Amino acid sequence: MALLNLGILAHVDAGKTSLTERLLHLAGVRTELGSVDAGSTLTDSMELERQRGITIRSAVASFMIGDTQVNLLDTPGHPDFIAEVERVLGVLDGAVLVVSAVEGVQAQTRILMRALRRLDLPLLLFVNKIDRTGANPERVLRDVMDRLTPDVVPMGYVSQPGGPQARFQPYGPDDEFRTRLVDVLATHDEGIIAAYVADDSALPYALLRKELGKQIARCQVFPVFFGSAITGQGADVLMSAIAELLPGLDGDADGDLSATVFKIDREASGEKVAYVRVFSGTVHVRSRVDFGRGRGGKVTGIVLFTNGATERSATLGPGQIGKLWGLADIRIGDTIGTRNGHGTDQRQFAPPTLETVIVPRVSAAKGTLNAALRLLAEQDPLINLRQDDIRQETYVSLYGEVQKEVIQATLAGDFGVDVDFRETTTICVERPVGTGEAVEVLRVGDNPYLATVGLRVERGPLGSGVTFRLGVELGSMPLAFFRAVEEAVQGTLRQGLHGWEVIDCAVTLHRSGYLARQSHSHGSFDKSMSSTATDFRYLTPLVLMAALRQAGTTVHEPLHWFRLEMPTDLYTSMLQVLTKYGAVPQVPTIGGELSTVEGEIPAASIHALQQQLPSLTRGEGVLESAFERWEQVVGTPPERPRTDINPLERARYLLAMRR
Repeated sequence: MALLNLGILAHVDAGKTSLTERLLHLAGVRTELGSVDAGSTLTDSMELERQRGITIRSAVASFMIGDTQVNLLDTPGHPDFIAEVERVLGVLDGAVLVVSAVEGVQAQTRILMRALRRLDLPLLLFVNKIDRTGANPERVLRDVMDRLTPDVVPMGYVSQPGGPQARFQPYGPDDEFRTRLVDVLATHDEGIIAAYVADDSALPYALLRKELGKQIARCQVFPVFFGSAITGQGADVLMSAIAELLPGLDGDADGDLSATVFKIDREASGEKVAYVRVFSGTVHVRSRVDFGRGRGGKVTGIVLFTNGATERSATLGPGQIGKLWGLADIRIGDTIGTRNGHGTDQRQFAPPTLETVIVPRVSAAKGTLNAALRLLAEQDPLINLRQDDIRQETYVSLYGEVQKEVIQATLAGDFGVDVDFRETTTICVERPVGTGEAVEVLRVGDNPYLATVGLRVERGPLGSGVTFRLGVELGSMPLAFFRAVEEAVQGTLRQGLHGWEVIDCAVTLHRSGYLARQSHSHGSFDKSMSSTATDFRYLTPLVLMAALRQAGTTVHEPLHWFRLEMPTDLYTSMLQVLTKYGAVPQVPTIGGELSTVEGEIPAASIHALQQQLPSLTRGEGVLESAFERWEQVVGTPPERPRTDINPLERARYLLAMRR
């Protein structure tokens, strides 16, 4: 039996969950078609998802296409929940990217396509809603070629689009489509055109379909299907193509265990449940597994996804997706066993660019709120809780206002905590300007710690995050001390010289020293005579911030790409509004009644512009935006209050650490 782990991805409201329901229905998993509007879909199991009609968390459903088992992962389409999509991408073998036949390629569609291309994931495109008023499949196909990729193969055409009679007519092995297929495939394989010219009968249609599958697997060509998830048009053709054209990933059942955790749930009892994709090896019930940095646990239960349901199993093998019980310390993103080139640590989407303080309406509920937020952070690590112990406040990071509303509703519904949010602010970052070095030597000066730490800070490549390097021999001191330094570096750089997280930074440990474990004569270990990991953990922030101050940092604010559609007669006035909000528009597309303009705009202006848009455009304006890049702030850089004791304030820091 072949295995295929398939992601369904789309911009919000493109019909992704409806397509999931249609595929499950065609496979016989669901006897009745679920409806997003009615809240009866299989993969939208949360009450909030049913109420709002949007997918908030990824979900898994399994079905068979012939002898291929498909584990289908339905992902959120709303940009506020892009973190859920990111976690799923690393466990997929292929994907279906859904595009609306009415709206065409939208902001999230482009972001998803870029991520899929970076990961080299084989991909089919499905243009949905051909039955809706305003559907224009030919225009959308041009849109796909212009804004996503020119390497597309339309697998059929649509007759009578824009109404209930819309039909998808797949191309067959007639000469016209066969010739077109040869042209597309020959772009990536010159041998095909040579064989076609020499003897076109040497390239039968079946052979061309096989070559199409190979080029799809290499992410060179992307077939485009059309249809309607609601009426079912084209869904059967897409379903057959999934099994025929998308390759599963072969795994070695006897190889070293390698698996990735992409989702965490908790049962009503509080027990943690890990959603896992196995790449190689096999997980057994009652076996002990390791998932990094000395953490591990014993698997007490395994559940597999199978044919629309779940079933208990004694094993979880290569290619399979399942749920594991018993791993209390496991976290999203953990690798079980060894990575072996599977999965990815690279972030595919931008981090959250908004932040707010969350406050319980009843002050006595602070403890309950903190516990609830820790549980939510397990399910979504990118809400990035920041505890300000000085002001006794909790910060959460956000992608948007909808995510804030969902957090608020979840805390009230699941944990019984009513909360309010303070004003949402924009998150900036810092980047080093130059190079800085600092060192603290054991028993020299006023260094109170039994440790020597020397660090060099340099600017790293764009998008590199924080890189920790060793400039000393690995065996020069215990591994636990190196780990303590690295962990302290990562933690300290969450707040730079101006209070913002430091990114694109390379830190090198170029000097180290310690006192070996000692004890009094016939006595026990004496930590006053011996170095401990705590010495390195407390000393590192002092050294690192001194080196960072010498290097200097610049503050960068998030810049968004935007696309604004508006009535043509309001174009001039809207340009003035965009300029007011700091936008830099590009060359517009002036149409008949509607015109569009794209460009860049500070993230801090998006929310205000979105709120004013209905009144500015008579309710006809449509604004799409997505993170584009970080832009250096001109003028006085914004400051963010620190949530800890500043290591640059040496005396205060040392006093606090002694306490």
